[in-house]
Amino acid sequence: MNKAALKQTYREQIVPAMLESDEYSNIHQVPCLEKIVINSGFNSTAEKAAIEDLRKDIAAISGQHPVVTKARLSISNFKVRQGMPLGVKVTLRGEKMYEFLLRLIAVALPNIRDFRGIPKKFDGQGNYTLGIADHTIFPEIRIERQRTNVGMDITFVTSCSRDEEGLRLLELFGMPFRKPTAA
Repeated sequence: MNKAALKQTYREQIVPAMLESDEYSNIHQVPCLEKIVINSGFNSTAEKAAIEDLRKDIAAISGQHPVVTKARLSISNFKVRQGMPLGVKVTLRGEKMYEFLLRLIAVALPNIRDFRGIPKKFDGQGNYTLGIADHTIFPEIRIERQRTNVGMDITFVTSCSRDEEGLRLLELFGMPFRKPTAA
């Protein structure tokens, strides 16, 4: 598959499928995926080498240089001072967004041990956040040099106004949502 395979799938298959539902009268009303935000935090007392390793890992996963997020306030109970690095984040749009989504669906999620699908928990406005406990499910990460496993949150921001629209859009993209179990 080429890099724009998922974008082409959106235009040729997903948009017509959503237009058939009589919910949309115009092609511009069909919801789309606006951006994907990858966010990963770390311990505020971590050494600089661990912070740099995390930056390199997120850059390898996303294909884009991440931004280091810093504390806005000092909180003594958490041993956090204003300006201390607390995590990294990257926002993907356009071709890189579709490329990352394809790698996530086709390669990374099937690498999770005992994978049975992801939960269908949306935020009420059609956006979805997926929490991953171990970033080594991505093939770009070399396990040999890892000191600790780092989790991350992947947020899919859509132009949907309802959760049902967001669920249908992500299902048409191929997100493996968990099937309800028969008791």
